Amino acid sequence: MIPAEMEFLEEDFQIEQEPSKNYRMDREKKVVRGKIDNQEAVEQAIFKILNTERYQYLIYSWDYGIELLDLFGEPLSYVCPELERRITEALLQDDRVESVDGFDFETSGHMVKTMFTVHTVFGNMQAEKELEI
Repeated sequence: MIPAEMEFLEEDFQIEQEPSKNYRMDREKKVVRGKIDNQEAVEQAIFKILNTERYQYLIYSWDYGIELLDLFGEPLSYVCPELERRITEALLQDDRVESVDGFDFETSGHMVKTMFTVHTVFGNMQAEKELEI
């Protein structure tokens, strides 16, 4: 049955941005204490996304995290562009992240380190990910 009156749809709605508050993770002391918001919360979210293997934990949505396990043992010519694509895809799942660019790679033996810029609604920030292949 379709409602006869649809006047409520003609009203103006105001969309509000929800706060990005989260618990503060102190990685050095390995404790969770206090709360954070805005840019600091996004920095922590980036850290968590890039250190959570996608599809490995039931608690997380399949859209959360990054796929890295299958990159082990692959040649650098494959790993570097694939790592750029996967980092970008993983971080863009967060609606506070607008874009990811400026990738720079350093390789040493079996280690690949990438530095990049994350453009967020709170400003730009530098991030990095190190991977043993």
